[in-house]
Amino acid sequence: MVRISSVSKHPTSSYKSSSMPNYHTSQPKPDTAIDRTVPDFPIAQVSDEDRYFNTHEAPEYLPQIEQQVQQFIDHHHTQTGKSVVLVTSGGTTVPLENNTVRFIDNFSAGTRGATSAEYFLENGYAVIFLHREFSLLPYSRHYSHTTNCFLDYMTERNNKVEIDDKFADEMLVVLRKYKQAQSTQSLLSIPFTTVNQYLYTLKSVSKLLQQLDSKALFYLAAAVSDFFLPSSRIPQHKIQSQASGKLVVDLEQVPKFLRRLVDSWAPSAMIVSFKLETDDSILIKKAKGALERYQHQLVIGNLLQTRKKEIVFVTVDGNQKWVRLTDQELQDGVEIESLIIPEVIKEHSKWITQHK
Repeated sequence: MVRISSVSKHPTSSYKSSSMPNYHTSQPKPDTAIDRTVPDFPIAQVSDEDRYFNTHEAPEYLPQIEQQVQQFIDHHHTQTGKSVVLVTSGGTTVPLENNTVRFIDNFSAGTRGATSAEYFLENGYAVIFLHREFSLLPYSRHYSHTTNCFLDYMTERNNKVEIDDKFADEMLVVLRKYKQAQSTQSLLSIPFTTVNQYLYTLKSVSKLLQQLDSKALFYLAAAVSDFFLPSSRIPQHKIQSQASGKLVVDLEQVPKFLRRLVDSWAPSAMIVSFKLETDDSILIKKAKGALERYQHQLVIGNLLQTRKKEIVFVTVDGNQKWVRLTDQELQDGVEIESLIIPEVIKEHSKWITQHK
């Protein structure tokens, strides 16, 4: 598994695995208060997308990400020939202070994204995994997202720590898959925490992936915040309790960047988005509406209550295809992503053929 490292003073053209990142996306920036030099939103001639990037600061580590992503793309474009998928995973936060004590979060542990990344790897793709820091990761998710303490998987023999026999066979399978992803340099993990970090990183990575034309695939499973607090209105320190006992927060709507991704950032790539609802009567309508509005290729619809058992593919030609697990498959521990990813790859193969 590859993580982001610092920029080398002497970068090379070959791609190499790197160590753990030397930064954390969840650390606040302590030296800024409300900055009145940041321009407020200009009047309406400029698009919402351009307004956002003109009035919000890029993460300081973004050049490190761009270098690693470029090396990753070069490696697979010139040496392995693999298609590359960007999998986004986990939820974004909206900080209410620069020294963040309070924030608004999105419901997502990153289960679908981390699981899907594994099945993309098993099906021969190289994966850029853009994920919420400390959310679930491919392979380690089997042991980090469990009611068992990780020590329960271990035992002591002859003064040495060993894997308990009852878990050993299953863990060996996962370990081999993890080592395969490492040895083939097929997984690049990039963390984010805030919605601003996510949007800037998505834009940068998308533009780099455009080099791959139709062999680039976007699998946008992250739960992105719909509303945010502009940087010009974020206080430096913890918001103090008010005498009234109320906290009133005036949030702005996050610009809908999916159309910009389709039209400008990576127009040759295939783009898959997700639509999560709680009302089954509007799911298909919402999925079709997203395709009409953003002009991308595929929406995967799912209901919060049944998202691990069934999903629906909705395509631009109006077709709907349900993918469901049987009760027996659920009992046997089959993951629905094992059915989703082969279907997505079929659609991507069609997309590549159409664009040759």
